[in-house]
Amino acid sequence: LKEDPEYVKYFKMLSVGLPMGAVKNALQRDGKDPGIMDLNPEKSLKSQTKEEDNSDGPPLKEDPEYEKYFKMLKMGLPMGAVQNALQRDGKDPSIMDLDPEKSLKSQLKKEEEEEDTGPPLKDDPEYTKYFKMLKMGLPMGAVQNALQRDGKDPSIMDLDPEKSLKSQLNKDDDEPGEDMGVPLKDDPEY
Repeated sequence: LKEDPEYVKYFKMLSVGLPMGAVKNALQRDGKDPGIMDLNPEKSLKSQTKEEDNSDGPPLKEDPEYEKYFKMLKMGLPMGAVQNALQRDGKDPSIMDLDPEKSLKSQLKKEEEEEDTGPPLKDDPEYTKYFKMLKMGLPMGAVQNALQRDGKDPSIMDLDPEKSLKSQLNKDDDEPGEDMGVPLKDDPEY
C-alpha cells in the first residue's frame, strides 16, 4: 500500500513527520477515503479491501439513484432542501444521514444486522391502547396527553410503530439519555 502510486505521497507525508490527522485531511481533500491510512501499509490495498468490497455497489454519493442529491449539497443547497427533494421524489430523506463514501447496500445491511428484539411498538401490550386511540381518529396531542397522564413518555409516539421499543431506545444511547439530575423545583440553585 505504501508503494501504491496513488497513495505513496500520503505515506511520504507521514514519514516526514506530518500528523495523521493532516494526512487524512489531505486524502479527503483529494477525494480519497481517509480510512486508507488505518490499513496495513505493508499489504496491498486490494488484499485489504477485498472482503469489504463484495460488490455492494458504488459509494452512495456516486449511486445513480442518489447522485443528484449529493450534487445539490455540493452546490450549496441546505440539507433541509435536499431532504425535501428526496421526500418529493418518494425517497427516504434519512439517506442523507448515511456515509456518502460507503455503498447504500452495505449500510443497510448493518442496520438489518442490529437485532430487533421484542414486538413492534404498535403491538407492545404497554402501548397498544395508545396506537388504537390514534387509529380511532384521536389527535396526536390527545394521545400524548393520555400517555403523560398514565406516567409514560409521550415522545414514544414519535418512534416507528413497526419496530420494537427496545431496538429504538438502543439507537438513542449515543444521545443524551434520561434526565438523572435533581428536579428543577428541588434544585438549590433555582
